[in-house]
Amino acid sequence: MKPKLFVSVLALAGLAAFPSQARDRILIVGSSTVFPFSSAVAETFGAASGAKTPVVESTGTGGGIRMFCAGTGPSTPDITNASRPMKTEEREVCTANGVTPIEVIIGYDGIVLANSRSGPVFNLTREQLFLALSRIVPADGGMVENGYESWSDISADLPDEPIEVFGPPPTSGTRDAFVELVMDVGCASAAMAAGSSCSDLRQDGAYIEAGENDDLIVGKLEANPMTVGIFGYSFLDQNSTQIQGASIEGVEPSFINIASGAYPVSRPLYFYVKKEHLAQIPALEGYLREFTNEATWGDGGYLAQRGLIPLDAQTRTGIRSKLETHITGTN
Repeated sequence: MKPKLFVSVLALAGLAAFPSQARDRILIVGSSTVFPFSSAVAETFGAASGAKTPVVESTGTGGGIRMFCAGTGPSTPDITNASRPMKTEEREVCTANGVTPIEVIIGYDGIVLANSRSGPVFNLTREQLFLALSRIVPADGGMVENGYESWSDISADLPDEPIEVFGPPPTSGTRDAFVELVMDVGCASAAMAAGSSCSDLRQDGAYIEAGENDDLIVGKLEANPMTVGIFGYSFLDQNSTQIQGASIEGVEPSFINIASGAYPVSRPLYFYVKKEHLAQIPALEGYLREFTNEATWGDGGYLAQRGLIPLDAQTRTGIRSKLETHITGTN
């Protein structure tokens, strides 16, 4: 989503400038992976508190952080969701614009590769995924443009089907995490030449950027059982009757395997709240307390039922306590 669209939403809301008239609706942007969790909390909070239900928009991690760090005031979001930690250069932009981000880790998620249940079952290694998706691959002692057309070209154990993978765009935190956890690891295994890039994905149609709407990827997989999609575990969990997850290094993407660390492609999820807005947006502290309520993000909470892998109890307590000091103004 482009920033100008976000501004138009704010204009429709009839927002006034701080501090003469504080906005009465929380504005949240960011990660498509965190979006369903944040939306669930927003709806629960709105129904239980009587406050206006927060506006949650899926803009991608990178796009959300840019909007969040643009400054303070009613034309900027209060919270940005993220499927990766904020980068140093992003924090520097926040600081330069008078924004103090408070980081909250909400739980864990696995990055999965999935396809239709009517399609082949995949069991992949990260080296195989690298060879399938990297723009440059090793061959005959040198480096060449990727010419693999089918999965079986990489290994006879894989399906004899064309390589066609729908995945996140460069603005996505899921894309960043996929590169770090899959492409970089697979690159090392594939013995790439020194100085070669491990993060450049194919642009010949084998890898297709599918935008920030993971629901659209699920729809494409149902329409073509031979295609594969990349997204967060929660989307697999919520659509498990239609799609199946690929095993990575012999480990299936499951709640238990991600929570235990056995599944190799997992990462923490975050949101960042703007400290300067805590005193300006009346409902913000209530939303934060709802999100960090044990009935929300704890073991057996309603976010776990939607696919979020909970943090351990001690970590949750520590995060909740730290956040409370910000809410009460003691930090």
